[in-house]
Amino acid sequence: MTESETAAGPLSGVLVVDLSRALAGPHATMIMGDLGARVIKVEAPGRGDDSRGWGPPFASPEGEGADEATYFLSANRNKESVALDLKAEDDVALLRDLVRRADVFVENFRPGVLDRLGLGFEDLHAINPRLVVLSITGFGHDGPESARAGYDQIAQGETGLMSITGPSPEEPQRVGTPICDLLAGMNGAHGVLAALYDRERTGQGTVVRTSLLAAGVSVHAFNGTKWTVAGEVSRASGNHHPSIAPYGLFHCRDGAVQIAVGSEQLWQKFCAAFDLDPAAEGLATNAERVAHRERLVGLVEETFAPFGPDELFAKLDEAGIPAGRVRPIDQVYEWEQARSQGLLVDVDHQTLGSVTLPGPPLRFFDTGGAEVTKTAHKAPPVLGADRERLEEWLRKDG
Repeated sequence: MTESETAAGPLSGVLVVDLSRALAGPHATMIMGDLGARVIKVEAPGRGDDSRGWGPPFASPEGEGADEATYFLSANRNKESVALDLKAEDDVALLRDLVRRADVFVENFRPGVLDRLGLGFEDLHAINPRLVVLSITGFGHDGPESARAGYDQIAQGETGLMSITGPSPEEPQRVGTPICDLLAGMNGAHGVLAALYDRERTGQGTVVRTSLLAAGVSVHAFNGTKWTVAGEVSRASGNHHPSIAPYGLFHCRDGAVQIAVGSEQLWQKFCAAFDLDPAAEGLATNAERVAHRERLVGLVEETFAPFGPDELFAKLDEAGIPAGRVRPIDQVYEWEQARSQGLLVDVDHQTLGSVTLPGPPLRFFDTGGAEVTKTAHKAPPVLGADRERLEEWLRKDG
């Protein structure tokens, strides 16, 4: 990819050198690529990113075999790939050439690994003082447990997320998506954006550090202050909100719906729509309804029992009560509302041909209200596919 081929976006002209593997770092750099940055993914020769082997499922041109792990495809769109042996002098020299031209360098090695390779933060900034470095670890770069390896499910458990997820305190559950990895990537990406903005004022690069530990703790929200301020420990409460009621999943005839009665005004509307007494003993205020949740859930499900889901949704919508379905993944991608938001993108993969990927979550509009979009997205790269082109570009660039 040449500079002119880089898709337009807010980060157009920004060069990212990405040494990260698995999910947190690649997710961060995919966000940057979605925003228009040129992302060069540096991978180990022969095997590449660990997630290239994370399957099944795998995809191949013939529908058989193990050519491309769909896991890898989920986190690596809008990137180029170069395979470099970081113990080989020529390959390290090529990496240094890339660093010299880069705006951002991303890595998620354990603390000390890059130092041993002669690519520590001081070394990188000696090559390029304007370089912004994003470094993601499992449990932080310092402190008594900084050397621990970081994997999402371990982080979910260690950060308390599993203790507040699941049907009850006795049955902790992981979140169904690798949430600590993904949040660490998101946090890292917005840290890089802030560092690039700061560089415009100072002329100097900086190091942005985050971790899976920080990611998990950062989304405790009211569960955190419940402990730090009120001294109460949050516990798993299944599909019902611990502080708002009725707010959660309720069964009806032949299915279930989710409702969010998030204010006393909505409670009044809800009761009016279903001929309930909003001032019934023990249910008149949100605090009372939370305290008597079991009774409330029984009352709501008894009220919903005569209705099928579609009929119930229509009645809730007419009353102005926020409600929703629990969609399986396939229905989400078939949903016209999801498609209307650009949440699916079609790309041409080097070996798979045309494939559809989940799309980026951001859209941009000009002051006149017209949407400003990237002209195209690139498919995740085949391992090492861009080395020859990168070497040619480096030679021309001098």
